[in-house]
Amino acid sequence: MIYTELTKKAMKLCFEAHKNQVDKSGMPYVFHPFHLAEQMKEELTTIAALLHDVVEDTDCTLDDLGNMGFPAEVLEALSLLTHDDSVPYMEYVAKLKENPIARAVKLADLRHNSDLNRLDHVDETALARAEKYRQAMALLEKVP
Repeated sequence: MIYTELTKKAMKLCFEAHKNQVDKSGMPYVFHPFHLAEQMKEELTTIAALLHDVVEDTDCTLDDLGNMGFPAEVLEALSLLTHDDSVPYMEYVAKLKENPIARAVKLADLRHNSDLNRLDHVDETALARAEKYRQAMALLEKVP
């Protein structure tokens, strides 16, 4: 983990925002963004990894994050990472490819979410989701 004033602020916000949430196996959800952040090599990607689901899964907005002092580059990546359900999933993923911060975070997110060992029970829904994520990773990793 990269520890700077802004990453520590993001860590605290991430913990507070997700503290009462659990993942599909009932584990504290906050472990997921912390796991992603541990893989990042730069301050901005670390912040984006920590905050990648805050706007999508809580009442916190991009404006709130901007008012807290998070940089425009992080806000742009978070905007791209926040999936609007009206946009087809692969179209959403394709747009992430153009932003290096969003791309790095989403690849880590997809790898972690594809790890079926995290689940207590693997069913057809989980297998289908893992396949969708495999296709998304291939799209993001494809060099033009």
